[in-house]
Amino acid sequence: MAFRKIIHIDMDAFYASVEQLDFPELRGKPVAVGGSAERGVVAAASYEARKFGVRSAMSSKIAARKCPGLIFIRPRFERYKEISRSIHEIFHRYTDNIEPLSLDEAFLDVTFNKIDLSSATFIAQAIKNDIRNELNLIASAGVSYNKFLAKMASDQDKPDGLFVIRPQDALDFIHTLPIGKFFGVGKVTAEKMNGLGIFHGSDLEKFSLDQLNHHFGKSGSYFYNIARGIDHREVQSERERKSIAVENTFSADIYDSNKFRREASAILEKLWERYQRFGQPGKTLNLKIKFNDFVQLTRAQTRPGQFLTRAAFEETGNHLVEQVLPLDRPVRLIGFQISGFQQEITELPAQMTLDF
Repeated sequence: MAFRKIIHIDMDAFYASVEQLDFPELRGKPVAVGGSAERGVVAAASYEARKFGVRSAMSSKIAARKCPGLIFIRPRFERYKEISRSIHEIFHRYTDNIEPLSLDEAFLDVTFNKIDLSSATFIAQAIKNDIRNELNLIASAGVSYNKFLAKMASDQDKPDGLFVIRPQDALDFIHTLPIGKFFGVGKVTAEKMNGLGIFHGSDLEKFSLDQLNHHFGKSGSYFYNIARGIDHREVQSERERKSIAVENTFSADIYDSNKFRREASAILEKLWERYQRFGQPGKTLNLKIKFNDFVQLTRAQTRPGQFLTRAAFEETGNHLVEQVLPLDRPVRLIGFQISGFQQEITELPAQMTLDF
């Protein structure tokens, strides 16, 4: 049986590492990107901060309590995108079969590669070396015969890790892996699995396909397969974009309806600009708000045809806004998202206008 050779590259503490790269005075210090000591959420934490228990998606207030000397930095996403492009240029030296998951991680299929090497481990080490030598950043790599195991491998030896799971070792690795560490098993699913007596991969393997489908619906077949080291998903170099979104977390909560309308209008304007550049028509607009108690509320509207004019776009956005007013408590975040993209236009306005 011929196995594919998949590498998962994951940049270590990427946002924080870029900040420490650009600002030497931050090196060796606990850094959190995003949020502030008073409010917000941590987007990324340096390894110095992680030693105190600071993690991404953690409330900034909790992070500041865990690490009193924590330095909060505002994100610079354009800079992170610039570095990410440089990382991908390195990837392309070895293969063009690359599936980005985010700015700081990607799958690479090197079964057939540009340097004609049979060793995926050697290629992974070469990529890590190139990133370190040329960009002065650290990456961890996982190598295996499918995406699930490559992703799991990259998490095993951070930071600066290189972990390989060979086909003959896969089941032993899976059997001892805690279920909460499985890629695709979130906190809620892990708790449900624990309630069923599933704590490790070996426990998951004991469940039949019918049992897993009964308990987990469409995800049942995925869990059944990965418990046996099976993952047929290919590395997709051209991933179809499902949505475009813009959101803003405010430095001070919003409770006034008129201010809410103004802020929502500004976010809608940014989304329209991105939507125009995307160049593919969508038909569903979604409004998301998060209150100061972190409870989230969403409203959505789908049109018979697509959004082709700014007027129709704004009209729908304003309609969604009015559905949530008046506010019953302060709001900390507003976001809009457009989805339902289609290749063909199914509705033509009387006169189509283009913004240059």
